[in-house]
Order: sequence, then structure tokens, then C-alpha cells
Amino acid sequence: MNTKIDKIKNFRLYLLKQIEGLTAQQLNYIPPGYNNNIVWNVGHLISSQQNMCYVRAGLPITVDDRYFSPYISGTKPSAVLNDQQIVNLKDLLITSIDRFQSDFDKAIFQNYSPSVMIPKVYGFEVPNIDEAIEYLLYHEGFHLGCILSLKRFV
Repeated sequence: MNTKIDKIKNFRLYLLKQIEGLTAQQLNYIPPGYNNNIVWNVGHLISSQQNMCYVRAGLPITVDDRYFSPYISGTKPSAVLNDQQIVNLKDLLITSIDRFQSDFDKAIFQNYSPSVMIPKVYGFEVPNIDEAIEYLLYHEGFHLGCILSLKRFV
């Protein structure tokens, strides 16, 4: 059991409470001056965790690609998500971190390849899975801030 992964899960549960009750229209809304919306940020958290943990370790992602590729860094919303797609993303926010915890406990992330972009953007390396988990804590907080900012417009 990794307490940092528990923190990510608790953080995601808190995030879900913050967007509870918002409609599909509100979750898909892109305010003027913004490049994305609330639901894209939710998908991006899933995609980033898959990329930072599984892809960097040479492992296949554990979510359907439709919940991965559209949300990687550098993308923006390309479609309006319907209620069922949003429910699926919200569910994946929790089930993907539960799966990650299970896989982490099995020590499957041994062949980790550091990202070349992280040092260029942030000035520090993420050389192994433990550092990736620490990075994810920061990343989740950053995107919660984005979500709360976007929420003010809906």
C-alpha cells in the first residue's frame, strides 16, 4: 500500500464532490479565453497518470484509448461528451487509481523511462515510479485549480 497513491485517490474523490451536480453542458463549457473545459481536465488526469506510470514503464495503458489519447498533454476538447461518457470518465477517475495501486503493489513498474518533457518544462527529472507518483500529486492539484477556475464560469 502506498500512502501517496491513497492521497491521489482521496484528492480525486474530493474533485468529484466539487463537480457533483454539474450538467453535461456545464462540464463541456469552454469559457472565452480558455482552451479546455472541466471534463477535459478530468480526462487529462486519467491520461496523465496512465502516461506517467504505465507508458513510461513500457506497459500498456489500462483504460480504453478513447479515455487516453484525446486527453494527453497538448490536446484540447474535440467533441462534446454526453452524460454516459462523463459518467465513464468519473468512474475511471477512481477505478484507474485503484488499478494503479494494485499494479504498484505487484511491482510491475521496474523498467521506468523518464520523460524528456518534464525536465524541459519544470526543471526536474522524474526518473522512477516513486517520483512519478510525487509528480502526480502536484499535477492533480494544478488541474483541480483549473477545474475550480472553470467552475466559476458555469
